[in-house]
Amino acid sequence: MSSEKNSSIVQSEQPLLAREGFTIVAICIAIVLALMNTSMFNLALPSIISDFNISSSTASWIVSGYSIMFAVSSITFSRLSDFIPLRRLLNIGVVAIGLASLIGFFSGSFVTLLLCRIVQAAGAGGIISLSMVIYTRYIPIERRGAAMAINMSAVSLGLGAGPVVGGVIVENLGWHWLFILTSLVLLLLPLFLTLLPKESPQAGSFDLIGGIFLALGTTSLLLFTTNQNWIMLIAGLVVLILFVMRIRKTPEPFVLPSLFANRPFLILVLLGMTGYICNFATLFLLPQILTQNFSFTPGNAGLIIFPGSLLAILASRQVGRVIDRYGNRIFLKYGPILLLISTILFAFLIGHSWIGAMITYMILSLAFTALSSCLSNEISRVLDRKYIGSGMGLYQLLQFFSGAFGVAIVAIALEKQQQLTLATAYTNIYLGLCVLAVVGVVSAIIYSKSGSFTQTN
Repeated sequence: MSSEKNSSIVQSEQPLLAREGFTIVAICIAIVLALMNTSMFNLALPSIISDFNISSSTASWIVSGYSIMFAVSSITFSRLSDFIPLRRLLNIGVVAIGLASLIGFFSGSFVTLLLCRIVQAAGAGGIISLSMVIYTRYIPIERRGAAMAINMSAVSLGLGAGPVVGGVIVENLGWHWLFILTSLVLLLLPLFLTLLPKESPQAGSFDLIGGIFLALGTTSLLLFTTNQNWIMLIAGLVVLILFVMRIRKTPEPFVLPSLFANRPFLILVLLGMTGYICNFATLFLLPQILTQNFSFTPGNAGLIIFPGSLLAILASRQVGRVIDRYGNRIFLKYGPILLLISTILFAFLIGHSWIGAMITYMILSLAFTALSSCLSNEISRVLDRKYIGSGMGLYQLLQFFSGAFGVAIVAIALEKQQQLTLATAYTNIYLGLCVLAVVGVVSAIIYSKSGSFTQTN
């Protein structure tokens, strides 16, 4: 409790946002465009597979590779925000995703497409992670829950509107035009230059070697997952061991080792990872299920997915109010249960009823939004202020890594079950996700009984 009081005291000494509401809106627009860029390409996967004559597991790198770079970028920008002005970092992220989008429009090979997606992810990861740092640094704790919920509604809108917009664009113009929509984020540059507070650079150093070790290690493990190449597994484990040795000896490491000793933080991270795997796997599977099993066009498939995101958006404001008034306990208790219910329903309905799939995704999207909002807010409370940047960065890093691995494993599971009917294959995959959702429920119970909830909860 004392650490929270100290955090609040330090918080009150920080300058607040001059136009808080308008700044949040501008940030949320950037988040929507960044995450639409993620989910739009899920609808383009069948076309990209056909255009470049590649396998589903290779095409999954458009999602998995994006997620890996997104994750590394998230913690990189969060770590840099400890000593580099937020405004400068956010504008770098915007320029990266915007310029990569313009170049991606002219891509004529899968390699070029993938490289542009990776650079896009670097910018997008910066936008998402820095938004959390901005809210934590400049929004008082009594309004922070609402800001986090609005942020998650932007995440839901981006992930949910992506299939609708992406389906329409792919169906009528082709997947290249998806890049043009994302490039509109460049229009936000003048707003961020005007709205964000001016900060002075602080003394500090960045552990580039540690970041490289982490990126190479996780990428090698993902390559092993997709290709079953044991050399990649060995290489990945060796590099990750070097990463651990590096962060234990470096004065200012890429990831603070003390975070791994914070048990409440680790439980919350594990809970967040279960939500991201279930959500990312579903966003990867649903467009393929709807187009292949129910013969929907990409545009119509997007319309089936959108109600779930719309429900999350409409509920997000109330979620924020509940968090600010009653704390995070309610959603940490019931969010994982809703997540488990949705995976069970998917296991029995997804291959047989598109209406059932639409309704079930509405439950999943609502659970994911509520859970993610309260997790971000709870983490900002359990960590000392000096660890907020690194802690939120590590949280998002592990979330998106888990999402990347989830998509890769799901893609492999589909290929391994080609001899089965699509309905059976999808059911088997969701039965596996049910086990993961149970882990989330157990994690929530352990956290609740640990007494880690802050006094306001």
